[in-house]
Amino acid sequence: MKFKPQYQAQAVAALLLTVLALVATPAHAMKIRSQNLTQLISDSSSIVFGTVDSVTDGIDAKGVPYTEVTIHVGGDAMGKIADGDTYTFRQFGLLKPRKMANGKTLIAMRPEGFPKWVEGETVMAFLRAPASITGLQTTAGMGQGKLTLINGKLINEYQNAGMFDGVDIDSSLLNSEQQNMLLNPRTIDASAFVDLVGRAVSGQWIEKGVMK
Repeated sequence: MKFKPQYQAQAVAALLLTVLALVATPAHAMKIRSQNLTQLISDSSSIVFGTVDSVTDGIDAKGVPYTEVTIHVGGDAMGKIADGDTYTFRQFGLLKPRKMANGKTLIAMRPEGFPKWVEGETVMAFLRAPASITGLQTTAGMGQGKLTLINGKLINEYQNAGMFDGVDIDSSLLNSEQQNMLLNPRTIDASAFVDLVGRAVSGQWIEKGVMK
């Protein structure tokens, strides 16, 4: 069955509404709303740590361009994905412009602010729930919610700026390294951060009010 143009328009409109809900767009640039760690956790349906196995792109049956990412999962703080499994999701936008059958070129690449994925990199990804209409998925806070492992440290596209702004955690729950990390977000030790997030989720710190 050929996909009807009006349905395609609805899907694209839904995508635009999702993007507008997440970002503000002044004339000179797209500005992402700052989200701290508490907000990233609250907005996530899965929080995975693992290695990016593959990154491909395409256009689905509805005409929506996507980038498909597969992560070999080493752990999921929310316990929804088993260790050792792979998790595949599709994010809006192509990796590069694509030549169409009609000879025209589709320029619908990853929008500014969306995270970039690279095969072989080790990441911690705060993943939002898939969109109800398109099934597309990306990280909470967009580029803020994808941290890459570099020399034992985790860092996002914004150098972790704002990661702990306004975050209040009962200090008795943190070791000295984690307490220091809250004061120096540019040097997030991977082990300490993964441990903090894992305990915050399993212990329901946000729900219990010990993390705000």
